[in-house]
Amino acid sequence: MSLKDRLFRTLDGGLHTVEHALSSIHQFFVSTTYAMRAIRLVWETSRKMTVSLLFLAITAGLLPLLQIVIAAKIVDQVLHAIATGQPEDFQLALVLVAAEGLALIAGQACEHIMLALREILRSLLSFRINKLILEKAQSLELAQFEDATFYDRLQQAREGASERPLSLIEKSFGMIRDGTGLIGMAVSLWFFSPWAVVVLVVASLPAFLVEANFANQAFHLFKWQSPELRMQQYLETVLSREDFVKEVKLFDLAGHFTKRYIAIFKKVFAKEKSLVVRREVWGFLFGILGIAALYGTYGWIVYVAAIGGITLGEMTKYIGFFREGQQAFFVTMEAIGGMYEDNLYITNLYEFLETPVPPCEGQALRGPKPADGLRFEKIWFTYPGADKPALKGVSFHVQPGEKLALVGENGSGKTTIVKLMTRLYQPESGRITLEGLDIRDWDEQALQRRFGVIFQDFVRYQLSVGENIGVGDVTALEARDRWTEAAEKGMATPIVAAMEQGYDTQLGRWFKNGRELSGGQWQKIALSRAFMRRDADILILDEPTAAMDAQTEVDIFDRFRELTREQMALIISHRFSTVRLADTIIVMEHGEILEQGDHTSLLHHDGRYASLFQLQAAGYQ
Repeated sequence: MSLKDRLFRTLDGGLHTVEHALSSIHQFFVSTTYAMRAIRLVWETSRKMTVSLLFLAITAGLLPLLQIVIAAKIVDQVLHAIATGQPEDFQLALVLVAAEGLALIAGQACEHIMLALREILRSLLSFRINKLILEKAQSLELAQFEDATFYDRLQQAREGASERPLSLIEKSFGMIRDGTGLIGMAVSLWFFSPWAVVVLVVASLPAFLVEANFANQAFHLFKWQSPELRMQQYLETVLSREDFVKEVKLFDLAGHFTKRYIAIFKKVFAKEKSLVVRREVWGFLFGILGIAALYGTYGWIVYVAAIGGITLGEMTKYIGFFREGQQAFFVTMEAIGGMYEDNLYITNLYEFLETPVPPCEGQALRGPKPADGLRFEKIWFTYPGADKPALKGVSFHVQPGEKLALVGENGSGKTTIVKLMTRLYQPESGRITLEGLDIRDWDEQALQRRFGVIFQDFVRYQLSVGENIGVGDVTALEARDRWTEAAEKGMATPIVAAMEQGYDTQLGRWFKNGRELSGGQWQKIALSRAFMRRDADILILDEPTAAMDAQTEVDIFDRFRELTREQMALIISHRFSTVRLADTIIVMEHGEILEQGDHTSLLHHDGRYASLFQLQAAGYQ
């Protein structure tokens, strides 16, 4: 490559760097909208502490200026006392020393009080922001939680969510503190020479450009890292949680997962290391420029003092002003760069909080035709990101008191039907009605209270036995008589009776004295949870007895049928000894209804149901 080409390439690279830095500065000012919202968030968290911090920041900014002025006065006063030899002149010098000491003590007091207030405000703000994130998460639809992009956005929102707004406020107050002192110092330096102020600004500006540029790069690196870090956190969970450790040990997976964990770390660390090194190298180079400007101005002030242009006290004052002013200017510029970085993260937080939520316009608490039950009318549905529909024109009708069973291979659409009827998802086309009214016209909470559900992947809460049952009806979460009633219906009473602390027994291994249950015992607890809702007239059991033996399953379903004479019930099971008790059986295949009827008629039809029934029956012969 020729010298000319190298020169042009260097110039082009330099221009690109400057352009990138200026773009970062532009983005900083654009992002101030979120900064103002963050400031308002802190203000709403505690107005008294915010005002106190503002007052202390201004005071802390003025005190160094006062100390420098007093120090200059001390020098001149000492020289004057030496010249006059008068005791009162020496006493005045000592008074000035005491005044400077008091100013220093006041500055220390301001810093410590500000530190205490910031820590208290940090806790309050952390709670407030995490509460906002959790409330927003609960307002979103199930489809959003099953989207990987959404999880990245949630991860980015939670990353430093409680730290960044307060960091922004701290930097804002720091700018007020340093800016207050800086203005006073700049005014004083202006009387010495306007050029001293120009040098102060020009020497400090490059460091700010570099900081803004690297803050932008750091943020984009963070955005890129989110999926990688989420996988790393998942691997940590797999390697450290009790519900994973059995398989990890049995299948000797620890080494494999640890290697993946290390590989992700190395990949992320390499980029972070590169950014940190480049950031510090450029920071050091521009720091040298600042030092050169400081000592150049230092020499200039000393020269002016040496030729009698200013007194020694004034020399001390101007040198102190320039030194402190340069430091304050650099810290202010650095704070602006840090504020820009904080703004970028806060943008993530507010973008998450502003995630659109589909409007819920339904307000009905009951339908016009209570005797009409539940209807699916030509329902089509495709999961987000999926290529094929999960349901294709599904239609059926469940009347009050009727028991409906869904059978079919995994992935045939059975659980999807449950998610749609409970309005966890919205169908693409078709209509679902309850009591003759489209479920979209129902008040969401009123609709969902009509259902008592036990999903196949029900939650095993790390709570007490009573709370595990009580969560089925949040309005009666701590009603012990309701726990007892629900446990009796769910056949969990013998399990509870065998525990020393009964319904107060801690379940799971996450907390002290926790007791783990077998799969079948957990399912009985979950089944009891479904019976907590007294006003639920639609009970849904999605593979509720998969971990139970055949006899226990038959006993449970016999009891279930007896207890739900007046209620609609939807049962999903792979065991035909259970589904044969249903009034209507629907056979699902590839999202469509293949067959429909009662057990006898479907056997007589000699189709898919009959084939599966005979295949399963042969296994017991």
